[in-house]
Amino acid sequence: MFGKGITLIKLFGFEVKIDLSWLILGGLITWTLAQGLYPGTYKGLPAGIYWIMGGATALGLLFSIVFHELWHSLIARRFGLPMRGITLFVFGGVAEMTDEPQSPKVEFLMAVAGPISSVFLGLAGLGVAALGRGWTWPVAVIGVINYLGFMNLLLAGFNLIPAFPLDGGRVLRSILWSWKDNIRWATRIASNIGSGFGVLLILFGVVEFFLGSFIGGIWMVFIGMFLRGASRMSYQQMIVRRALEGEKVRHFMKADPVSVPPGLSIQELVDKYIFKYHYKMFPVVENDRLVGCVMLSQVKGIPREEWHAKRVSDLDMACGKDNAVSPDEDAVKALSIMSRNNVSRLMVVEGGRLKGVIALKDMMKLLSLKADLGRES
Repeated sequence: MFGKGITLIKLFGFEVKIDLSWLILGGLITWTLAQGLYPGTYKGLPAGIYWIMGGATALGLLFSIVFHELWHSLIARRFGLPMRGITLFVFGGVAEMTDEPQSPKVEFLMAVAGPISSVFLGLAGLGVAALGRGWTWPVAVIGVINYLGFMNLLLAGFNLIPAFPLDGGRVLRSILWSWKDNIRWATRIASNIGSGFGVLLILFGVVEFFLGSFIGGIWMVFIGMFLRGASRMSYQQMIVRRALEGEKVRHFMKADPVSVPPGLSIQELVDKYIFKYHYKMFPVVENDRLVGCVMLSQVKGIPREEWHAKRVSDLDMACGKDNAVSPDEDAVKALSIMSRNNVSRLMVVEGGRLKGVIALKDMMKLLSLKADLGRES
């Protein structure tokens, strides 16, 4: 769903990243508040103060979104659900899961944790703003805190709308899942509601646009399009996972994969392998044993004039657990590793020997065959 983003900090072991698209949102929030809301609400302040208030509010919203998503992640980790981290993007933020919750209870608790945290921040902000008025704090400070309080309550309310994959949609899915004991059915219903709500937002946005609220209308259309796409993609991802459950990696892997010897020059690697096969990763094999792997990113870091002199063995050929999987591993686990590390191929290794390579496209072929044969996926 997102690019790699820029890592901001690590909180409780979770990597918090910001997608460049969030900078657009932050800039738009700052400009809108500095030129519109704050001058109209708190009259008579210097223009520079309004810009400081707008910037402080944008940073406060960033903190609020991280706080919201962090509680999702903490509850998920409490129940053993792997999390990639937290990514902030143009429509807010997301705690990125690599697996589905194990039970309706886990789904419910994880879903409600975010809105509860936002309600806490919202009430705290409004309370602090009220105290600030009694203590005669500067108007600008009270204005920012008060606005952040209302926005956190609004964030909680919006997320509780029963439209998957919003938090309210996940709460709905957990209830339906518990009722029918069928996560696929529950996800389909919740996703359809999410998709329908997205269409509704798009229609409202179009109406707003033609009524003169251009910026508000456009943003509503974009949010509706995003929500509709996210709800449909979430359901498709769940279907893929269910279809692959119980399947072993060895059923998908290609034996006798393309590999390179450690003595190969970088120039030969580029000409005879990268340009020919178009892979971004190649296993390095010597005497029938896997000794490492070489990445396209490593080659890009070598000056072109050194390609003839340098060998594959001159590179750091170390391969971690993120590059390899056992032939008897569940295919869903392989899919999770690919998703977590944004790769489409993994080496299949057993006893230090390269048995094959598993590719995402080969896993998808099974789903296509199941659909063609009319089997339930």
